[in-house]
Amino acid sequence: MTTSHDVRRNPAGGAGDGFLVDVFPQVRRPDAGTVLISEWDAGGPEGQRAVLEGVARAWEETPLPAGFLSRVLFAGTDGRSVLDYAQWTSEAAHREFVRSEDTGLSERIAAAPAAVGDVGNEGPARYRLYRSMLPEGETEAPGCVVRVAFRTTGHDAARELVDGLFGLLGERQQGSGAIASHFHISEDGTRIVNYSEWTTPEAHQRVVDARLGGGGEVMRFISGLPGVEPLGFRRYVAPRGLVRA
Repeated sequence: MTTSHDVRRNPAGGAGDGFLVDVFPQVRRPDAGTVLISEWDAGGPEGQRAVLEGVARAWEETPLPAGFLSRVLFAGTDGRSVLDYAQWTSEAAHREFVRSEDTGLSERIAAAPAAVGDVGNEGPARYRLYRSMLPEGETEAPGCVVRVAFRTTGHDAARELVDGLFGLLGERQQGSGAIASHFHISEDGTRIVNYSEWTTPEAHQRVVDARLGGGGEVMRFISGLPGVEPLGFRRYVAPRGLVRA
């Protein structure tokens, strides 16, 4: 496996245009106009490894257009789930790639274990980054992503939840080991994904134990909102994929 220090040339060519390999994506990069997020159940550790390697390798072998910014997969700490996070410059750029793609990418991805199932949604959903809670000053590099998901009745309920959390917690990410929380709202307004960056899974668990229990102020606020259904969280590590430098 390549390391986070590797840089590869863009398979489609282009002088000086390359990718960082197996790193966490730059969630707030200004050229990201659309984000695709999905989760898979690979059945167990062996299937999880096969999916991560198979899907990532398929993309590494594909000529990628200028509109492609990143596609990174993560291994769930449960030993079976896979998080897929992809960024494109625009919805149009992604749709054009899907429409015109004739490089065999779909076939190579399909060669990953057929047992892979969907977790919580109907394939990749399209999102836009809405707001981010950022760290105070310098912080460590992320070592863990926590995906926190909600189902909502529409854009109004989604924005009410996110804006209310900012009003409750402030603009800065809180908790030892916490780095940032990036709230994404789906294109149709019915889903929220908080892509939350942490130093380690253990750091996140400590904050869950101390502040995020059912009787705490955060959960009391969420439970009092109409049109919002919490869907829980999963922890992910070990990024595998490409990020345009």
